[in-house]
Amino acid sequence: MGFKEADFPPVDLETFLDKPLMERMKALALHWVEYGFGTPKMIHTIYMVKVALLYVLGGVALVTWTSGVGPFWDVAHWWNQPIVYQKLILWTVLLEAIGIAGSWGPLAGKFKPMIGGILFSARRGAIRLRPWKWVPFTEGDRRTAVDVLLYLAFLASLLVPILLPGVPSASLSAALPDNTSGLVQPTLLIAPIVLYVLCGLRDKTIFLTARGEQYLPALVFFAVLPFGDMIIAAKLLICAVWIGAGVSKFGYHFTNVVSAMTSNGPVVPFKAVKRLYYRDFPGDIRPSKLASLTAHVGGSTVEIGAPLVLLFSTNYWVTLAAVVLMVVFHLTIISMFALAVPQEWNVIFAYLTVFLFLGFPAWNGYAVTDMSSPWLSVGLVAALVFFPILGNLRPDLVSFLPSMRQYAGNWASALWAFAPGAEEKLNSLPHRPTTNQVDQLQAMGYPPVVAEITLQQTIAWRSMHSQGRGLFSLLLKHIPDIDRWTVREAEFGCNSVIGFNFGDGHLHNLDLINAVQSRVGFNPGEWIVVWVESQPIHQGTQRYQVIDAALGVIERGTWRVRDAVEAHPWLPDGPIPLQVSWRREEAFQALRPKPEPESEMAR
Repeated sequence: MGFKEADFPPVDLETFLDKPLMERMKALALHWVEYGFGTPKMIHTIYMVKVALLYVLGGVALVTWTSGVGPFWDVAHWWNQPIVYQKLILWTVLLEAIGIAGSWGPLAGKFKPMIGGILFSARRGAIRLRPWKWVPFTEGDRRTAVDVLLYLAFLASLLVPILLPGVPSASLSAALPDNTSGLVQPTLLIAPIVLYVLCGLRDKTIFLTARGEQYLPALVFFAVLPFGDMIIAAKLLICAVWIGAGVSKFGYHFTNVVSAMTSNGPVVPFKAVKRLYYRDFPGDIRPSKLASLTAHVGGSTVEIGAPLVLLFSTNYWVTLAAVVLMVVFHLTIISMFALAVPQEWNVIFAYLTVFLFLGFPAWNGYAVTDMSSPWLSVGLVAALVFFPILGNLRPDLVSFLPSMRQYAGNWASALWAFAPGAEEKLNSLPHRPTTNQVDQLQAMGYPPVVAEITLQQTIAWRSMHSQGRGLFSLLLKHIPDIDRWTVREAEFGCNSVIGFNFGDGHLHNLDLINAVQSRVGFNPGEWIVVWVESQPIHQGTQRYQVIDAALGVIERGTWRVRDAVEAHPWLPDGPIPLQVSWRREEAFQALRPKPEPESEMAR
């Protein structure tokens, strides 16, 4: 992998796109094993410069200056200041909501422009996705002037408490008599909390972009809890995130994530090391025992065990070891440059680990048992685990982010299939500040065939995950001439339509398809979506839908997760078994190949 040059798949540019779809997937998946996305290191450098200069240096300088605890380079002076912790959370939410933190740049499918967020959320007429249809005053799917004002007010409400100095707090003074910087004025947090909720009820994209499932509870704690309870509640929050993510990695899916993510990590330079995460490269690239060990020891065990130690340990050295382990855990994720690129989230969690558990350790009066009321502890725990439990039992009801399934591999996912020439229709989508990603790449100077193969690498990546085998099986079953169609990874496509995705298939479900269709008007058989819901934790199947954008859902069914996991990415044995529960037979007529017109000589 060069600094400026990408490691492009070694294929014949003149003939590659004429090959059958699954033959292309095999070639690209085998290339992924050794090179990942093949991204030039310059791109990784841009990400790290953004994080270091804008997020860390810019954020710390602003926060320390406005709080009177500078200078920013005197880390020993400010690292354990409560107001710095509060303002860094607000700074993180602000950057996430604008769209310059997670899901930013080319690794998230944003090539030109490299930002989503504000370009979409502050644009009247853009697509808006409400989370629940029963909520009053949320009808429709178009962003109105009210939505734009709510969003901009949300950004302003986050900036105000960052800029203003802290105020004295009796509970803080009782705990830290020498503290002079105070806390963020609690009344200043009312507006961002209310606007978080209002924006989220009108458009779930904004709520998830701003990572409301993790940061909204923190803002509530800042606003309503006395200092000691606030710190303990923050410990419960971060441990709920860790443990929820660890539990979600149980099962078959996460092992596939580890091998594919390791291959994409620029800090793993040796191809021989990457191959160790696969069974028998190049014949069998299903995950190896090493990948499984890494997933369930380095992943689940660490994410569950270390947080429990942090919550209940009263020994300095044991706590320090657990803190170091979790900091290394987050630095490892940063080094892998996962496709949604949540670098800022991992940086803040590494800092929070040190701040909460070494800055305010259990033995200094900040243990879970030191909460002012045991009923408050019970209520907080119940509230923090409600959505993860519900989301794992009923994933159709809860986004995978509040369900704490980030990077678990058990995701709602989809592939988009366009009949020849039909993808271009998406470029007619009004009030969209971007074009299709293949066109973005060409605008950057990529030849058309190179741009196409670059995007096909993303669907090869999907084939290396469990749900990918099921989705490709649906395409092979339902579109006889699929080799001629254009197939796109829906997570990437969704980014170009609504400006954000973090691996959440609920953002590109039937609601988004209907919103696009109402504006663009695909004909039957032009845009087919194969979509699958996450696996409930207590079931062995996943529920899928086949959607024709013009006709709606045309088939529902299930597949066994074990069948998907045991299949090879390029499906050499054909589609995995599918159990159809409902089918609209006449809708499939448009997908059958049209007979070639009889020539004059044949007649």
